[in-house]
Amino acid sequence: MSTQNARLTKAQETAQMASRRWFLQQCGVGLGSIALSQLLGSQHATAANINSNNPLATRKPHYPARAKNVIFLFMAGAPSHLELFDYKPQLERFDGQLPPAELIKDYRAAFINPNSKLLGPKFKFQRHGQCGAEISELLPHLSRAADDITIVRSLVTDAFNHAPAQILMNTGSSQFGRPSFGSWVTYGLGSESEDLPGFIVFSSGDKGPSGGNSNWGSGFLPTVYQGVQFRSGGDPVLYLSNPAGIDRSMQQATLRTLSTLNRIHEHETGDPEIATRINSYEMAFRMQTSAPELMDLSAESAATLKMYGAEPGKASYANNCLLARRMVERGVRFVQLFHEAWDQHGDLKNGLKRNCLATDQASAALVMDLKQRGLLDETLIIWGGEFGRTPMVQGGGDDGRDHHPNAFTMWLAGGGFKPGLTYGETDDFGFNVVRDRVHVHDLHATLLHLLGFDHLALTYRFQGRDFRLTDVHGEVVEGLLA
Repeated sequence: MSTQNARLTKAQETAQMASRRWFLQQCGVGLGSIALSQLLGSQHATAANINSNNPLATRKPHYPARAKNVIFLFMAGAPSHLELFDYKPQLERFDGQLPPAELIKDYRAAFINPNSKLLGPKFKFQRHGQCGAEISELLPHLSRAADDITIVRSLVTDAFNHAPAQILMNTGSSQFGRPSFGSWVTYGLGSESEDLPGFIVFSSGDKGPSGGNSNWGSGFLPTVYQGVQFRSGGDPVLYLSNPAGIDRSMQQATLRTLSTLNRIHEHETGDPEIATRINSYEMAFRMQTSAPELMDLSAESAATLKMYGAEPGKASYANNCLLARRMVERGVRFVQLFHEAWDQHGDLKNGLKRNCLATDQASAALVMDLKQRGLLDETLIIWGGEFGRTPMVQGGGDDGRDHHPNAFTMWLAGGGFKPGLTYGETDDFGFNVVRDRVHVHDLHATLLHLLGFDHLALTYRFQGRDFRLTDVHGEVVEGLLA
């Protein structure tokens, strides 16, 4: 009897394995290998098969979208809204005085005593464009694009330390392990580029972001949707070039063998990550040709290089902005630039001058360049950090500000945002939002809306529940939409 049961169990296991293999083959979990076979010369895969089964194949959103690409200029470390976009004459008037008691009641600061003295804005503001947007003297280039951007002064977040606040801004949660915004977008839309990753990341400034790779990770989504970090100099991706002694034919033979082994392993285990591995080999093979061409800025006109302040061969934020434009032209779905340099607890004036000098010209050039090429309407540009800075002083003398989650500013452009609009309002000290509050979850819901998604319906089932970028929150901010 026990022998018969053992035989039945073995038969059941065989049937289950066959059923699982059928599922994997028909539902596309393992058909990254077909794309690899075509890359290596096989004629068995058809274009229809690749388009329907490639995990990065383009997909339609829930409804017609205003935008199809995203460039996120993330100013890690948190720029001071009070010196750049949210001018407060009252804060200037009460410089050096203690804040009103009712303002700081129950307020929790990151590092300073909330009862520290108020610090007036350190730079002058002027109105710019037909819209009359108030912008700091530190941003002369962006000021010329005032009629093309949307300034949101009423953002709030839940975290007041860098890593959790950055993770929240980029994943919708302050805890590690959730998919990033870029991963959700490539998961939902796929990519129009066959020769480059769908989600590419650059980093400039003094260091990388405090939240690390989790800012562009895929979390529980398949890893094919995570951001791929590019370098501004040398090989854009480490180990992209073949080592000495390995020619193209040898590489093809190696990839064929790896493809065969991966297919066998996939049929045995049903692990969808094997499809990601095959897709990665395929993409790396193609990138050996596409990436060097992409990164060669010498093909750009002298006028374009001057507009961005870019210098071919020199790593910089300006070069990264120009590369972002080149990437969306080539079908890359999501490009994110991290510039970690904005944490001015002290040396506020010099730090802001240095940061704006490094980023203002190229950020504005990106808006104007996309506009003149007819790409701005279909590209969302997002500029901002993880939170704001306190109206109270920190550091030696009068030259620093602490972290502040209660109010901060970001600007947006293209892709269906209402240009020339300044949205939201803070109190007289730039401390709390008093009109048109926009939480990080609301921002995410609005961005997904412009990309054609109902943020409530773009979900992924994991550990028995459906997850989404906006967690259990978020509303589309209709007032921002054109």
